[in-house]
Amino acid sequence: MAAHSSLEESPGGSGTDRPVADVVAEYAIDRDDHLNAPGFVVRPDEVQAALTALRDEAGFDHCACVTAQQYPDRFETIYHLRSYADPTREVSVVVQTPIDDPVGESAAPVYPTANWHEREAYDLVGIEYEGHPDLRRILLPETWQGHPLSLGYDQDQPQVVTLSEHANPIAGDERDPESDTMFLNIGPHHPSTHGVLHVETVLDGETVVDVDPDIGYIHRCEEQLCQQGTYRHQIMPYPDRWDWVSAGLLNEWAYARAAEDLADIEVPEYAQVVRTMGAELSRMAAHFIALGTYALDVVGEFTATFQYAMRDRELVLDLLEDLTGQRMMFNYFRLGGVVWDLPEPREEFLTGVRDVLDGLPAKIDEYHDLLVTNEVFQHRCVDTGVLDPETARRYGCTGPVARGSGIDYDLRRDDPYGYYSDLEWNVVTEPDGDNYARVLVRMGELEESARIVAQCCALLETWPSDDREIQANVPRTLKPDADAEIYRAVEGAKGELGIYVRSDGTDTPARFKIRSPCFSNLSVLPEIVRGEYVADLIAAIGSLDCIMGEVDR
Repeated sequence: MAAHSSLEESPGGSGTDRPVADVVAEYAIDRDDHLNAPGFVVRPDEVQAALTALRDEAGFDHCACVTAQQYPDRFETIYHLRSYADPTREVSVVVQTPIDDPVGESAAPVYPTANWHEREAYDLVGIEYEGHPDLRRILLPETWQGHPLSLGYDQDQPQVVTLSEHANPIAGDERDPESDTMFLNIGPHHPSTHGVLHVETVLDGETVVDVDPDIGYIHRCEEQLCQQGTYRHQIMPYPDRWDWVSAGLLNEWAYARAAEDLADIEVPEYAQVVRTMGAELSRMAAHFIALGTYALDVVGEFTATFQYAMRDRELVLDLLEDLTGQRMMFNYFRLGGVVWDLPEPREEFLTGVRDVLDGLPAKIDEYHDLLVTNEVFQHRCVDTGVLDPETARRYGCTGPVARGSGIDYDLRRDDPYGYYSDLEWNVVTEPDGDNYARVLVRMGELEESARIVAQCCALLETWPSDDREIQANVPRTLKPDADAEIYRAVEGAKGELGIYVRSDGTDTPARFKIRSPCFSNLSVLPEIVRGEYVADLIAAIGSLDCIMGEVDR
């Protein structure tokens, strides 16, 4: 856990050598420290000035998450800031607004990623943000009455959701009189949107003028469900359902890491190795399906690449099923460890894992032959959907999307957890930032995940039988200290998957916030498709590898 005292003594990273407390002293009116980071309360009308100082003078260039919540006497917005150069450097900027006037300054002019995050805060909690470029609902329909995560929300009130005619978003003064633009709805039910994503698209011929991703079609109130569940037993089954396609164990680890740090639970070393192996198998399953569906999107490659990728994914899922007993909704992690040890006979299981890993290099070569060296694939992907590093940072992009733009940021290495720091592996990056680069990163990560799994197998094989502790001694009922707050994240298959938890002293969270990597990654879509062709838009959507269940939650 990062201690805020060391952060204040040596901020590191880019910017000045001034302590963080000095940088924000002009704007801070109080302290509200979290378990993982110092917290500074700033005035609602000085949010932009405080955030600008922290970004430019202290090097906090990553707005990882924005959490909104209501107390009995106030509303509160928390901006969780980190540094791409060193994500263990964290700071929380807390903005408190009165119940009768919940208005604060928008952070979007400083961190564009806050655009979508603040829209969500307005939608679900009811806080307004002055100076926001487009403050409207994002997950719920525009006609929705009330804010579901506010304390006074009436769950029994009727909702009349009316249908409205779609309007051209660049009609009127913004329309170019020299061109003949057309408004086109892509999705929400379209195979190339990878789920129920509606992209409002404006075209000038075949050229994309503007897009507006319309999300929220499968919003399932996951945060509220977690707030109604107990820490120890009832929350863990939910994370599998956020990114149901691929990364269940990675999702479970995000919650486990936050709750374990909140409750000061130490996970046994053996259980950390088992977790690390399972998480990397989940990452491999995620990247296989991303690779196969992308081939289907870009070159219509169903007979070879897609089916090969699905075949290889099934082999990985077989291993995960043997390990966890489930094929999709694993529910294998427990606070303090895992639910059970490797299946017996363990030698047979480990041999099966090695068999899958031994066949991977030849399969990666096949994927290179089918896709990477394919002229049609190159023509569709090279120099399209270009995301430059600075734009990626401003929009809070992480995972393969950021690493495909040359951003060397991976929480497994940079904010170590599990057993990653004791293993040999590399962070895969590509410099070009286009659709092609993002595919290359995922292919490279398949090989690195296989390296990690192989090392875990070697450790587990020789681990003394009398030291195979799979769970810490965790109380049946967990009640973290009242008003304890923490933001913790892991490196999910799509990027930084973070959880904010605030305890009120009971066995259920007072606030549970999910930081979805897909949510932030998808918000950058308009920046990478303007001026591209329609076909390039489809390729860009697929290259972001978003799962809408995780975007909408």
